[in-house]
Amino acid sequence: MSEDLFLKIIKREIPAEIIFENDRVLAFRDINPQAPLHVLVIPKQHIRTINDITPEQDAVLGEMFRAAAQIATAEGYRDEGYRVVMNCGERAGQSVFHIHLHLLAGRDLGWPPG
Repeated sequence: MSEDLFLKIIKREIPAEIIFENDRVLAFRDINPQAPLHVLVIPKQHIRTINDITPEQDAVLGEMFRAAAQIATAEGYRDEGYRVVMNCGERAGQSVFHIHLHLLAGRDLGWPPG
């Protein structure tokens, strides 16, 4: 497995504003926020894309979504609303090939996106 940016954040080789962590999931503020709240929620295990998720990894995906909800609540956006997005592949906007949820809140988020 080749190193990626998010693995370096997990190993604390690259600084990040970490706001949530447990044994399997880490969340940190995006360095280029697209909304007042923009957090990336990642598994500590390297999973390259959504296409690479195995049934054995289903639980960590659930943990990622629960972490996003917990962060949205802690940041005051539970009732106002928030968006959780995961991109798969370059044409969909995935720039780091380690799956991650984008948690966005604090402004109107139109539909359809992009």
